[in-house]
Amino acid sequence: MVIKYVPYFPDPIEGQAILQNFNRTLKYKESGDIRKNLVRGMPLYEVENIESVGRSDSGNMVIRGECVSTCAYLKNKGIEVDLVYIDPPFASGADYAKTIYVRRNPRVAEVISKVKQELDDDEIKSFEEKMYGDVWDKEKYLNWMYENLIAIRSIMGETASIYVHIDWHIGHYVKILMDEIFGESNFINEIIWHYQSGGRPEDNYAKKHDTIYWYSKSSKYTFNSKDVGELRGDRKRNNMKRSIDENGKSYYSIMSNGKEYRYHDDEKITPDDVWDISHLQQQDPERVGYVTQKPEKLLERIICGSSNRGDIIADFFGGSGATASVASKNNRHFIHCDVGMNSIQITRDRLIEIEANFNIYEIKDGVNLYRNPIQTMDKIKSLIPGLINEDSVNEFWEGYFIDTKLGKVPIYVPNLMDSSSRILDEVLMSRILHYAIPELEFDVKKVVVYYIDITNKEEIEKFIKNDESNIIEIELRDLKDILDDVTIDDYVEYLIEVDKKKLIPDYLISINIFNSDRVQKKIDSFNLRSSQNNKKNDFKPIVLSESGLEMIEMISLDCTSLDGIWHSDSEIKIDNIGYTTFNGKATKKFWDGKITSEIRPLRMKIRNICGDESIIRLE
Repeated sequence: MVIKYVPYFPDPIEGQAILQNFNRTLKYKESGDIRKNLVRGMPLYEVENIESVGRSDSGNMVIRGECVSTCAYLKNKGIEVDLVYIDPPFASGADYAKTIYVRRNPRVAEVISKVKQELDDDEIKSFEEKMYGDVWDKEKYLNWMYENLIAIRSIMGETASIYVHIDWHIGHYVKILMDEIFGESNFINEIIWHYQSGGRPEDNYAKKHDTIYWYSKSSKYTFNSKDVGELRGDRKRNNMKRSIDENGKSYYSIMSNGKEYRYHDDEKITPDDVWDISHLQQQDPERVGYVTQKPEKLLERIICGSSNRGDIIADFFGGSGATASVASKNNRHFIHCDVGMNSIQITRDRLIEIEANFNIYEIKDGVNLYRNPIQTMDKIKSLIPGLINEDSVNEFWEGYFIDTKLGKVPIYVPNLMDSSSRILDEVLMSRILHYAIPELEFDVKKVVVYYIDITNKEEIEKFIKNDESNIIEIELRDLKDILDDVTIDDYVEYLIEVDKKKLIPDYLISINIFNSDRVQKKIDSFNLRSSQNNKKNDFKPIVLSESGLEMIEMISLDCTSLDGIWHSDSEIKIDNIGYTTFNGKATKKFWDGKITSEIRPLRMKIRNICGDESIIRLE
């Protein structure tokens, strides 16, 4: 439940020209809802500190939650950021998925020369592997972006900057939003990130750039030209003559308006706004398995150029954790936020490898029922009793069920990616009554409205009853009721031994059997569909051993506490090949099915290859 609403602005918002330019440019039916959302404020939820890595007082945060809720938490805590970089969805119409690799069974890993077995079937990608969907209606996308940008601006310091990374699909519209929110006078630069990777079409110019809009919150902002300067000797020297000066130093010269200009190789100049920085290649050691990962070199230029040591750098669509990683390496504080558990896990592991200190928080906003909102939305469709034929109802309704007396009963399900629709309040209820129901193309006697969160159920029911235009039955249902019991922990059998050969005995945990029902179902589905689609009859199904240890990606031991904040006192991670990373240090050793600890472990966390984590109290 929402604790309270945190104002976007320090003063009451009434009377401000909200969406003035935006509405003049794009006439949206729903723009009024955004105005009311802003008047209401940002929803503040309970926030739980679930893990502490290194020093707990570092101020660095990895937050699982969506942008607006995270900004509400930061604003309520009085935290202001000095630089924001965001790489939000581009409204490109694409679904992004993670490729899952089955690990090698530790009992046979060292005799296997083939290192990867890839699950790349489309059916799997539509469930466990899907990270997020970039499928948006333009109007909804821009309303969503507007609310996010307003929230971000509210927690930026007066000298802060924001870089918004976007592409050709929607970037020109986002520029209009940013002019409205940050002011046209605070637009500093349009940066073109140019790269060469990808194919070359024969019927068009190859699309080889993204756009990054740089705005400041006020006329004062940070820019460290020396920290991002390029050596003149590295620049192209078209029409420039090479000579030796009186001190024996090499220089290049160019004549302009009858005057000679000299440039030494070791001089630095400010880069221009077209950045030729390579995209990450599949074999790049920097890759962490996140499909939209951006190169650290790109983030390094932004962070070093527009912040100082000790500043707070925030990324509210943190993805692969590149922003947090670069900030930490350059002595800045970081706030990484993302709705996807996959992002949180990848970023956590990435930061541990560079020995960063941080805390992981989870916003209790209803999104975190599964590993990510897309996965939850997919699962909802199979759990709602009787839900059928969703395509026959307009876009507002998820579908309907058939009642023998009432006929078709439309069903509304909140979009977990949209903070404004997750909370059932009078604003949303009014939209359902006066917009969604009247647009139904068949007679309706009843609708069902599911919600993740609700302002006050009694008040909403009273609001419905007092609406004179409503003549149908509206049933409110809590979506959490059908999801609470769905998550099943993985099964593990283990043995704890004490190795007394050392002066200080080691605790040795052997994992004998591991079974993940979710992973097994995905593999079964992959095998079935692949065999049906295989015309040559040479398909080799994925077969797991009886121990099931191939389904394990990471094991962590907490030797500090039985409950509450997790402390990873000993940890082992298994990569795609089967090599291990022990306590953040990569090795060339294959996993042997065991993990050791110098201190008696109190509980164990196991992450399967799909990213689900289970915690076991150790006896």
